[in-house]
Amino acid sequence: MHPARRLTFGDIIREHRRSFPDNVAVVDGEVRLTWPQLDERTDRLANALVARGVGPGDRILWLGQNSFRIWELLGAAAKIGAMVCPGYWRWAAPEMVFAVQDFDPAVVVWQDEEIGDTVGKARAELGDDHRALWLRHDTDGPDGYESFLAAGSPEDPAVDVDPDSALLVIYTAAITGRQSGSMLSHRNLLAMGAGAAWMGDIGTETAFLGAGPMFHIGNYQFWGVPAFVHGGKNVIARRVVAEELLPLLAAERCTHAYLMPPTIARLVALNREAGHDLSHLRASVAAPLWQGTVPTDSSRFTRNGGGEGRGYGQTEVTGFAVTGAYGGQGAGNAGRPGPFAAVRVLDGAGKECAAGEAGEICVRGDLVHLGYWNRPELNEERFRFGWWHTTDLGRREPDGTISFLGTTTRMLKSAAENIFPAEVENCIEAHPAVKEAAVIGVPNERWAQDVKAVVVLHPDADGVTAADLIGHCRERIASYKKPKTVEFVEALPRTKDFAKDYEALDDRFGGGGYPGGETLGAGR
Repeated sequence: MHPARRLTFGDIIREHRRSFPDNVAVVDGEVRLTWPQLDERTDRLANALVARGVGPGDRILWLGQNSFRIWELLGAAAKIGAMVCPGYWRWAAPEMVFAVQDFDPAVVVWQDEEIGDTVGKARAELGDDHRALWLRHDTDGPDGYESFLAAGSPEDPAVDVDPDSALLVIYTAAITGRQSGSMLSHRNLLAMGAGAAWMGDIGTETAFLGAGPMFHIGNYQFWGVPAFVHGGKNVIARRVVAEELLPLLAAERCTHAYLMPPTIARLVALNREAGHDLSHLRASVAAPLWQGTVPTDSSRFTRNGGGEGRGYGQTEVTGFAVTGAYGGQGAGNAGRPGPFAAVRVLDGAGKECAAGEAGEICVRGDLVHLGYWNRPELNEERFRFGWWHTTDLGRREPDGTISFLGTTTRMLKSAAENIFPAEVENCIEAHPAVKEAAVIGVPNERWAQDVKAVVVLHPDADGVTAADLIGHCRERIASYKKPKTVEFVEALPRTKDFAKDYEALDDRFGGGGYPGGETLGAGR
């Protein structure tokens, strides 16, 4: 492809420097960067990385909470052809070790505050033979991120980067028992940014509070990347503390925010006394929870049900591939695909299902990711028949809309986080006292579901308690994935093909509330 026909994420920063020289690009605490400042800092960081041998296809891992530096790393990587993975800061040490070994980064940028002990345990387990350069971002010391960046040249690195190369890598929930890094390209992100901006009326005037986790695609689609692509302002919240978010929403005159329902309820309660002016904020998600304290968003996304889950997507299709914003309301609970995606509902042989017939939702187009990092066999399976296979069940309705019916693999959901039983079961079954385990979700009015483990112990296992197994999981996987409760049984029920009978377990132990069906359009 001729350079004149290429456009990358780095080019967006270069252009905004010229088009919006006085506009603020990112805000993070005391840090306020205009587009020219962001462009120069990403140039410096890119050149510093090149000086350490980082180049096209190399990888950078972030181990920390939300920060403007994730945007800088994406900008710098975009200018030299590298890719960035924002890891989950609540990972347990074994999960961090897995990510480092699997992703094999040339550089790890890490945070000491709150997670320094966990990072230290991971580094001790990795040993001295791992090749990565470790940069601490929350320090002013000579071996920190800022010193590293300052040493780079402010000149544009002028590397010819392929827009179809990977830029953002997000580790998705473990359908197969281990997480996999979904590789999103420049083209994926720019297509998503354009489509989502059209849906949500995002533009230069947008000020987005990114309070959602930056290891999750939702924070990028609603509305981080659309604001970035269109010259708006990204306001970063390191973590969700309602008492801190409320004055920030007011001071930065945020128009949009990524907030979960419990946080919205808390903000409304706090503002009854504080009285901040939030008239600029649009309620686009769970609008009734704002109790009329902020205007309801009138964009296509909100008025066609996007804020209430009317849509379907997953990380691997760069967020929503199907929403009610395209073509208006219809019989399907998810809507229709937009201009950057085509959707087919296929049977096991790759043949399109008739309208009204259930099959697997499959996608192709500019939103489909490049595949999973370091998973060639899985990629071959999921890209068969010329489509990306989502592993989710859907149906094309007679009016052309799509209904999301559930997952063909079993998924739990706690607040905004997806939990796949295979990963939790693998962790529990690693305990020497456990013969086998099954994980179900039990309804939680506030957080959607709690994880319940049903466990069979070895005959000679004496004195093992639920607390022992919960503690075992807490040390090995992120805390939100661990079981809240454990039931001990003599044997697990089995289906005719001897698989674990999850429906029987749900019936016996009160499982339910799984994402999908008519009440939730979003995938994972």
